[in-house]
Amino acid sequence: MKEIKAFIKPNRVENVVAALQEAGHESVTLSKGEGTGAYKQKDASPSLDFHFTDSPVVKLELVCQCDESDNVVQLICANAQTPERSDGIIYVTEIQKAFRIKTCEPFDK
Repeated sequence: MKEIKAFIKPNRVENVVAALQEAGHESVTLSKGEGTGAYKQKDASPSLDFHFTDSPVVKLELVCQCDESDNVVQLICANAQTPERSDGIIYVTEIQKAFRIKTCEPFDK
């Protein structure tokens, strides 16, 4: 299994999640966050919580089978792109083991 973490712009979340669900990837975790980077958007503003961040971001996380990971990355890229710079980044990592909390049994999706 692979874990995919994508850091995308908040205004692209609905498109990305809809495309993933349409492709059969129903379980997605979303987290609001803030980030920094070399590129500063015209509408960037200081954070109310952190004095050094300037860009809202959404972290999207999901787990899929190894043979599905390239397709998931392509779906995210196609639906998260904007005409602006700095659309985000995607990380793909290997899942060695996963367990269901209720039963403590191995989970292989």
